[in-house]
Amino acid sequence: MKDSRPAEDGGAIRRRRICPDCSGRFTTFERVQLRDLMVVKKSGRRVPFERDKLARSIHTALRKRPVEEERVERMISGIVRQLESTGESDIPSEAIGRLVMEALRGFDDVAFVRFASVYRDFREARDFESIISELTAAPETQTEDRG
Repeated sequence: MKDSRPAEDGGAIRRRRICPDCSGRFTTFERVQLRDLMVVKKSGRRVPFERDKLARSIHTALRKRPVEEERVERMISGIVRQLESTGESDIPSEAIGRLVMEALRGFDDVAFVRFASVYRDFREARDFESIISELTAAPETQTEDRG
C-alpha cells in the first residue's frame, strides 16, 4: 500500500496501491457497511442491495448532464447512509426510488424527469406533463407521495 486517506466526507477510505507483480498503481475505495440490506421488489422477491446498481441508475439519469462526479458520489453515499440508518434490513424498492427522486429533484431537473419516467413507468405524454408540473410547483404545494 502506498497511501491511505479519508474520502467522500469520511464515508470511505481511499487507498493508493501498488501491484506486487507488475508494479502498476491503482486506487481502491473501501466503504463502511453498517448492515446487509435486502431490497424487497414489488413482486415480493428479496435481492441483496447493490450500491453499484443504484449508482448505475443515477448515472443513467444524469447521462450527458453537466454535473460533477464528486457531487454525484456524495449524493449516492447519502442515499446509502439513509437506507442503512433506517434500522431495517429489508428495504422496499419503492423506498429506494423515492429517495433517489428526492435527491435528483434538487440536483438536476432533467435527470429527475428521466428517473421519474422509469420509476413511475410512464406510458403517455401526459405522464411527463404531470411530473413537470410537480417539478415546477411551489415547495408548499408539492405532495409528499411521489411514487
